[in-house]
Amino acid sequence: MTEETPGPGDNAENPDVPSGATPDDAAPKAAEPSTEEGPAAPAGDAAKTAGLTAQLDQAQKALSERTADLQRLQAEYQNYRRRVERDKVTVKEIASANLLSELLPTLDDIGRAREHGELVGGFKSVAESLETVVAKLGLQQFGKEGEPFDPTIHEALMHSYAPDVTETTCVAILQPGYRIGERTIRPARVAVAEPQPGAQTVKGETAEGADESADAADKDNGGPDEG
Repeated sequence: MTEETPGPGDNAENPDVPSGATPDDAAPKAAEPSTEEGPAAPAGDAAKTAGLTAQLDQAQKALSERTADLQRLQAEYQNYRRRVERDKVTVKEIASANLLSELLPTLDDIGRAREHGELVGGFKSVAESLETVVAKLGLQQFGKEGEPFDPTIHEALMHSYAPDVTETTCVAILQPGYRIGERTIRPARVAVAEPQPGAQTVKGETAEGADESADAADKDNGGPDEG
């Protein structure tokens, strides 16, 4: 048996296949999928970052709104507390004023008894105890002779003129006044004196009369020499 030598045309269909290669070697290899990230990967990260940034902005905005709400609530609460404290003080002063107003006639009797020397013995002890109690409640007496008349705290019951005063002055305290803090619960009832009317006019007339007397004296002495 003789071996057949392949002719030139036997490998015409697969010219790139070397001699002795199998048909599988001649088949083209299929493209394997690539595991490396392409250009789409950076775009995905940017979108994710943008989404997180938007969420962060929303969270910061919500935090700012809640913080503003809390600050507003705190301010309202502080204002409420101040109003409550102010109202408590006002109510306390009104209640004390109403109570002490009922005791003023008794205090006036004690004052008159002291002026007449009748505040002695047990009556004196009781009177002093009462005065101590009302002082602790904030009651203050005011009104002194010689102080300027103030219509906001004084009530003038008597009026006169005096040459030794330069303004309207309390010359007698007929009934003392009382206050609690800045609240006047009874004005001081006083007698006032004003400067003597026409004092300035009299002074001016006296000076004018002195000038006329001087002119008359000059005329009696011949007056100025006539040249």
